[in-house]
Amino acid sequence: MPPLVCRHAPRVTDFVSSLHRTRMTVETLMADELVIAGRAFKSRLIVGTGKYRSFQEMARAHAASGADMVTVAVRRVNLTDKSKESLLDYIDREKIFILPNTAACYTADEAIRTARLGREVGLSNWVKLEVIGDQQTLFPDTEQLIEATRILVKEGFVVLPYTNDDLIAARKLIDAGAAAVMPLAAPIGSGRGIQNPANLRILRERITEVPMIVDAGVGTASDAAIAMELGADGILMNTAIAEAQDAVLMAEAMRDAVIAGRKCYLAGRMPKRLYASASSPLSGVVR
Repeated sequence: MPPLVCRHAPRVTDFVSSLHRTRMTVETLMADELVIAGRAFKSRLIVGTGKYRSFQEMARAHAASGADMVTVAVRRVNLTDKSKESLLDYIDREKIFILPNTAACYTADEAIRTARLGREVGLSNWVKLEVIGDQQTLFPDTEQLIEATRILVKEGFVVLPYTNDDLIAARKLIDAGAAAVMPLAAPIGSGRGIQNPANLRILRERITEVPMIVDAGVGTASDAAIAMELGADGILMNTAIAEAQDAVLMAEAMRDAVIAGRKCYLAGRMPKRLYASASSPLSGVVR
């Protein structure tokens, strides 16, 4: 009796074609860098420097995260007294790009002065711009934020503003010269995760000329993966790593979650269906 052969068995050419597509996918992922103002970063995860139990733990977490950009609060770091220990001593500036931020600034003037200070002491002409409007929620003051962005851009700064998940505010910030927009997922340090995925999806669809980086509110690895699956170009986080029981292990988890979420976004998820769809279709079944 002749062997039973499926009429729809895959051909060798199909297999070779599949290998070629796999190779192209790997090459695409390897070249998939986060580009801001013409500068490329291999990691799409940006991490902070606050709340760690020690500078040594911070340095280990940075290494575990794979991040090549970290943000530093200009007003909370020792910039002048070289005889005292500083968190800057624990950042390898040959490998990690420092992004100064204007945390704890409540007016445009205050934020502008802080950004200038960061540049004057040699940190960077880049700035993660924060202008806080409410002390309890730490939500941004959009009017002051746009004004500060406009002035700093004219002074040669590369400005990455922390903002609400608001399309109109994002558009105004881009018009003011922002190099990226950084909408919050939830209040800073809350760990509540993605509170308004619809707004982030709208921002992703409508903001295409600069990167969209989710900033604030991520609490665990699944939050990071969801943000990336929604199409974020990157994520900035601090508390989720620093306040974890094992900060280094959490940094690894966040690194992997960002990579996985990005791959999912690029791959394109299957459509959601109301009814079941058999995993093993009847077509091609040997009868």
